[in-house]
Amino acid sequence: MMSALTTLLEQWLPAQRWFGGKGTAISSVEVERETPMNGGSGLTHVLLTVHGPDGDARYQLLLGRLDGPPPQRLAHATIGEADGATWYDAAHDQEAADLLLRRIAAGESVDGLGFHRLAEIELGHPSRVVGAEQSNTSLVYGDKYILKLFRRLQPGLNPDLELSRALVGNPHVAQPLGWIEGEVGGEATTLGLLQCFQRHATEGWAMATASVRDLFAEGDLHADEVGGDFAAESERLGAATAEVHQALREALPSRTVGPDQLAGATRQLHERLDAALTVVPDLGPYAEALRASYDAVAELSAPVPVQRVHGDYHLGQVLRTQTGWVLLDFEGEPARPLAERTALMSPLRDVAGMLRSYDYAARHLLAARGGDAQLAYRASEWAERNRQAFCDGYARAAGADPRDDVVLLRAFELDKAVYEVVYEARNRPTWVQIPVGSIERLARNAPKRTAP
Repeated sequence: MMSALTTLLEQWLPAQRWFGGKGTAISSVEVERETPMNGGSGLTHVLLTVHGPDGDARYQLLLGRLDGPPPQRLAHATIGEADGATWYDAAHDQEAADLLLRRIAAGESVDGLGFHRLAEIELGHPSRVVGAEQSNTSLVYGDKYILKLFRRLQPGLNPDLELSRALVGNPHVAQPLGWIEGEVGGEATTLGLLQCFQRHATEGWAMATASVRDLFAEGDLHADEVGGDFAAESERLGAATAEVHQALREALPSRTVGPDQLAGATRQLHERLDAALTVVPDLGPYAEALRASYDAVAELSAPVPVQRVHGDYHLGQVLRTQTGWVLLDFEGEPARPLAERTALMSPLRDVAGMLRSYDYAARHLLAARGGDAQLAYRASEWAERNRQAFCDGYARAAGADPRDDVVLLRAFELDKAVYEVVYEARNRPTWVQIPVGSIERLARNAPKRTAP
């Protein structure tokens, strides 16, 4: 591929929502592999290696080429002009989207790209790109299918495909219909996942924040008195979460860990806190309480069950359909190494992630409203009501209450909040107080630290 195009990509990539290297300079872009997708049409699957100061990362791009200016429908996807042609991100092109679906439906292979089908697939549905995604690009076909293209690639089987296939038939999981695969770094690697589209569904974050707005609009009412009370849905979501955890335990390996592994987990918690303190020194006043909570994990005497979990669980990863809650995006945190994303973990990691999400849903609207004490009280009331309802539902379905594991749940919540502080400091400084406030509240009940 021409050097002029790779220069264009160096300028274009940092502006894409799914690009993971925002805020760092790109040293260079290298085209590792090109696979023509449709004869002489100019449609090409490209595997890129992006070189940067923090190391290399691989991305996939479906690249389109035009001899003239792009039509209006592709103007927003244009990469630029190089060597007499206009180049664009063909994930936004109906022709390219149709081709991907046809190849999955036929189970074809094209020069090392494998298209695999798990069920019969109907063709002829118009496609559109989902606009809200951060780390991937998804194409929706009518109201039937959704194809997620994993933008940043790590060699190996993507856990979203692995866990979705393990949970086939589970009513709380979008059913997998096919996938795209190619070789990356010498390993068969998941490039895309086709699933049933959840039509007439509403994202959990949208429902929760609408409930908070209803509460704020009725400033003299309590959370359980407002028409938009979300607690019943939170309880159902807790039950659905526990049922998915149980299904994962049955379908995939699980075990218990003892003192050595817990000591290792404690070291990791301290290391993440050390790294966060270098970025956000304002965490300093809470460091001792955080470390005491982490040390308590190493002191647990009973074995701790671990298994495969969601790994990046929050209200934006769940949909309320007409029949119940559906969990999405089992790939874990895309920026973390694949070995870490596929490791066995305590299911309380997912519980803690959702509890943190309730805090965000309740308090993010306060960031733009200043220090309104009445609304702050209502936000706290809403968050606590829904956190408890989620745990009630989880306990009912699991037969064990996550709140009974105080040490682990507190440590995981604090670890997640520390991560959030760093993220907000880098991306949304006005939101930093949300996780800092949670750390302050959780730290009040932390044990006293007895070891240096």
